[in-house]
Amino acid sequence: MSDEEIQTLDRPAGGHTSSRPATGAAGASADRTTTATPHTPAQPSWLGPVLIVGIVLAALNLRPAITSLGALFEETRTGLGMSGTVAGLITSVPALCFAVFGVTAPRLSRRFGPAAVVCAGMAAIATGLLIRPFATGAAGFLAASALSLAGIALTNVLLPVIVKRYFPDRVGTMTGLYSMALAAGTSLAAAATVPLTGALGGSWRTGLLVWAGLAVVAVLPWLPIARTSRRAERAATAAAAAGTGPAVRADAGPRVARSRTAWALACYFGLQATGAYITMGWLPQIFRDAGVSASTAGVLLAVTMVMGVPLAFVIPGLAARMRNQGAIAAALGVFGLTGYLGLYFAPAAGAWAWALLLGVSNCAFPLVITLIGLRAKSPAGVVKLSAFAQSTGYLISIPGPLVIGTLYQHSGGWDLPLALMAGLLVPQIALGILAGRDRTIEDECGMRD
Repeated sequence: MSDEEIQTLDRPAGGHTSSRPATGAAGASADRTTTATPHTPAQPSWLGPVLIVGIVLAALNLRPAITSLGALFEETRTGLGMSGTVAGLITSVPALCFAVFGVTAPRLSRRFGPAAVVCAGMAAIATGLLIRPFATGAAGFLAASALSLAGIALTNVLLPVIVKRYFPDRVGTMTGLYSMALAAGTSLAAAATVPLTGALGGSWRTGLLVWAGLAVVAVLPWLPIARTSRRAERAATAAAAAGTGPAVRADAGPRVARSRTAWALACYFGLQATGAYITMGWLPQIFRDAGVSASTAGVLLAVTMVMGVPLAFVIPGLAARMRNQGAIAAALGVFGLTGYLGLYFAPAAGAWAWALLLGVSNCAFPLVITLIGLRAKSPAGVVKLSAFAQSTGYLISIPGPLVIGTLYQHSGGWDLPLALMAGLLVPQIALGILAGRDRTIEDECGMRD
């Protein structure tokens, strides 16, 4: 069954799903009941509120598996006897898993429906987080981490699809809500893991296990959502077999690789992810090498990350009200350029200002997620665009932190790495302007509504 068939079931009252969300009074209630037709069953009234809770809980769980490990990485590495090579492999696994498993999301979504796949993704995250603290060797730990990362990859791709399908008139608001939850989960795990570990006895295994509880809770709302979605799919399948419902090819949706906007989005995603990973991995070291204390450098990184919480809610809503989002992409890039220039000329003197500016610049992530929802007309298009942009983007981002580390090691300072980091923002701005143009991938691929 195709995504466009399911779209006929999930479309809110009023019928047409626009590529641009309505704003103001036009934004309808999230939990309204769809008008039933002979082959389109009404959605239950509880579905909207439960979806909102499910989306927020899912987003909260998309980064703790990574940032909690980062906070306890030295203890974990020592406890499992990891070699330097294995430790380096584990740090590069997230982006690789996001790219590899994200590619499978469209096929799984067509086969089982996006809600069911997100439910399975949440279960995979929880299972991996439950297993890995009990691993006795690096191989088992890596396998359990990969299971969680696979679930994160699928959910990364499909949350924009869920938003587009069930909240087509509030893409910006809902994207902002889950982007804010994602940023909050990232910051919370980074800041709270070490104190929680100390309070619970000091074992790194207990510190990592704590986050499995949050993941288990996130599975619960997706169980009824997935069940309701599957019932709607079966009803649509039966209607199509009886000739009373639409019959759409299983590969419905545009061929995204033909779209210049899709490529611009994918490369923009990759460059913003590169900047984010470099910031998270190297910013404290930049400050420490400039004479800032280790504790203050950690606080400065936390400030950079926390900036994403409020802005992740504001930026998608603003972007959804604009016809062309290129100006936002350019502004975020300028903030980043200013921050890197500041680190180049006066890293310690203006440390707090540079941390704030880079925190604003890193909010390119909620912008690009919003653009994925706006640059496709249908759920079938969104799922393909999301998988393409994120998988390609994460592949692009893999070398960035490694290249910066190599330049730092061989040049003996931060002048050359910072010049490269600033230079990468120039194509990022250009690509953001291209991706922000008011067009859809269906139009570029010659598909009619």
